[in-house]
Amino acid sequence: MGNSYRDLIVWQRAKALAVNVYRATEPFPKAELFGLTSQMRRAGISAVSNIAEGQGRATSGEFIQFLGNARGSVLELNTQAEVAMELGFLTSNVAENLMRDCGEVLLLLNRLMTSLRAKKANFEA
Repeated sequence: MGNSYRDLIVWQRAKALAVNVYRATEPFPKAELFGLTSQMRRAGISAVSNIAEGQGRATSGEFIQFLGNARGSVLELNTQAEVAMELGFLTSNVAENLMRDCGEVLLLLNRLMTSLRAKKANFEA
């Protein structure tokens, strides 16, 4: 795992997602600053941060665990985008873009986790 987390496509996509979440939540009502705005931003930052932290861990098992945490954050964000759309805080276009991006990051996370598990199994065999 010698390369930087910055080299991981999943980290790059998750970072872009986090930035897009901040931009998308900027016009939310001020009453939501400590509610949905904060929740969505924290989920986006959590996802990309867990990928970075996990890549820096000593073992692939630890990395997989942090990728699982990132996966959970992306799923939270996807749900929150749906709620924000239903409340009228996000247009359907913006919400759908966020949800599409969440789906892409989830796919990349799943592929990386599968690859790491396979390498770990081969190493232990």
